[in-house]
Amino acid sequence: ADEPTGNLDTRTGEEIILLFKRLNKDEGVTLIMVTHNPEIANEASRRIYVKDGKIVEDTAP
Repeated sequence: ADEPTGNLDTRTGEEIILLFKRLNKDEGVTLIMVTHNPEIANEASRRIYVKDGKIVEDTAP
């Protein structure tokens, strides 16, 4: 998902993130998301940071 909450109001954005978390936990769905929002990024179990098309950090567990 590319910026899945980017054009949403705060409440709807939070609901989308909760839905993603539920799908991951309950259904085992893997999500790959692109975001510039650090609050959303901090919810992820793994974060990969890209700069100028190159991976600069991988926070794999």
